Amino acid sequence: MAARSLWAARQRVQCVLASSAASEGRGWLHPFSTATQRTTGEDCTSEDPPDDLGPSLAERALKVKAVKLEKEVQDLTVKYQRAVADSENIRRRTQRCVEDAKIFGIQSFCKDLVEVADILEKTTECISEEAEPGDQKLTLEKIFRGLSLLEAKLKSVFAKHGLEKMTPVGDKYDPHEHELICHVPAGVGVQPGTVALVRQDGYKLHGRTIRLAQVEVAVESQRRL
Repeated sequence: MAARSLWAARQRVQCVLASSAASEGRGWLHPFSTATQRTTGEDCTSEDPPDDLGPSLAERALKVKAVKLEKEVQDLTVKYQRAVADSENIRRRTQRCVEDAKIFGIQSFCKDLVEVADILEKTTECISEEAEPGDQKLTLEKIFRGLSLLEAKLKSVFAKHGLEKMTPVGDKYDPHEHELICHVPAGVGVQPGTVALVRQDGYKLHGRTIRLAQVEVAVESQRRL
C-alpha cells in the first residue's frame, strides 16, 4: 500500500509538470484552465498499478491456489489410505470366513452322522447284553431291527443334506455318471446300451455326481466282451 501511494503521488507531480510545460509551449492554453485541470486530473487520478507490480499479485494468487490444492491432495491421500485399510480388513475377514467354511462346512452333516453312530453303538450294546447264549434267532432279530433303524436314519440324513443314491438300472449308459465295469449280453426286456447291473452305488450331492456308479452295460450277444 505504501508503494502504491508513493507511486500515485509521483505520477501526480509528473502530470502537473508536464501540463505546465505544454501550456507554456503552446501559448494558447492557460496553465490553470479547466481543460488542463480536467486532463491532468484524469491522468493523475489513475489508481491502476504499473505493470511491474502485476507479477507480484499473480504470484500471490498462485501461492494461494497452490496451498488450496495441496490441502485437497492431503485430504484425498488420507481418504485413499483409509479406503485401502478398510479394503484390507474386508479381505482378511472374507478370507477367514472362507477358511472357516472349509473347516466347519460339514459340521451339520457330521452332527447328524453322530446320531447314526449312536444308534449303531446302542444296537451293539443291546445285542451283547440281552442276547442269551444259544438263542441265535433273538440275536438275529435284534441285529435286523438295529440295522433297519440305522438304514432309515442314514437315508434321512442323506436326504436332509441333498445326498442322493443313484439307481441307474435300466437307464442309458452315461460316462458322466457311470463307470463301466464290463459288458453283458442283453437279456429279455433289456435294451442294449442300458445299465443291466449295478456293482457299486453312485451318489449325487445336490444334483452333482460325487461318485460314479460302477455298472455293467447290456450289449448285443455278438458284441459281448
